[in-house]
Amino acid sequence: MKKVAIVFNGGTISMKVDERIKAAVPSLNGEEIMAMVTGIEKYAEIETYNFSSLPSPYMTPNLMLDLSRMIQKLIEREDICGVVVTHGTDTLEETAYFLDLVLKSNKPVVVTGAMRSSSELGYDGPFNLASSICTAISEESRERGVLVCFNGELHSASEVTKKNSMALNAFSTPNFGPIGIVDNNRVIFYRNNPKVKSIQVEKINKDVALIKCVAGSDSRFLDFIIESDFKGIVIEALGRGNVPYNMVDGIKRAIKNNIPVVIVSRCLEGRVFESYGYEGGGKELKELGCIFGDVLTGQKARIKLLVAVNYTESINEIKDIFEIGL
Repeated sequence: MKKVAIVFNGGTISMKVDERIKAAVPSLNGEEIMAMVTGIEKYAEIETYNFSSLPSPYMTPNLMLDLSRMIQKLIEREDICGVVVTHGTDTLEETAYFLDLVLKSNKPVVVTGAMRSSSELGYDGPFNLASSICTAISEESRERGVLVCFNGELHSASEVTKKNSMALNAFSTPNFGPIGIVDNNRVIFYRNNPKVKSIQVEKINKDVALIKCVAGSDSRFLDFIIESDFKGIVIEALGRGNVPYNMVDGIKRAIKNNIPVVIVSRCLEGRVFESYGYEGGGKELKELGCIFGDVLTGQKARIKLLVAVNYTESINEIKDIFEIGL
């Protein structure tokens, strides 16, 4: 029987309602959660590990790095076929993408959680855990990078985003849809997803800023970022990758200071492209040296740029990390 390691890392899946304050708080450890996943012993041998009991808004890039090191050690063991990681849903897509970028293995790593606490009717934690374990033991899950499993759907960590603040199917993949499903304990993949090359980072000590572009935006936030010693900037631009003209001077100053500027779209679907030639249009931004982030969301582009700037100081290497293969 295959062995799966489960790393518990807080979030709603580990919470129940405190009757005193009438709100969900961290309460359950891994063993208590696994006790609710009935019948799983027929499918896999389970080893449980408790990484943290933190709510996901408390997650930081350095905690992500610590988590990745723990998972890397587990997946390097010959007796473990895959790893399941629980996580709060608010920042789950960011941690999953970080793991996808830095882990080096062809074994499945599956990230899951719950949208309802253990005190609520319809607690989805045990079902998501069972589906994730089925995914981790499936040979079809190998060489696919990190996967996210929710509500019977499988998503690539590089593509998935949280689309709903409360629904059980809160996670989706814009542009492409899920890569597979778990149906009757069987894992079925409908399409391939590219496994990114692993980027080995030793520490996270350089920070990256994210700006959301809106009508009337100017360069004040950009100037603050430059002065505050951030090492990279992600701009969630308008439409196909355009910004108000008053942001252009700030972008020029950032690039002059050797700060990589990554352009993505604030739109939920579609990729950025140098379609428009007016001041602040995508064509000018590309010619200035901005890096285009294809279909990445702002939060995912920030994670990728964060890993990149802590891996290399070369703007050309950072550009390659984002754009090669597109």
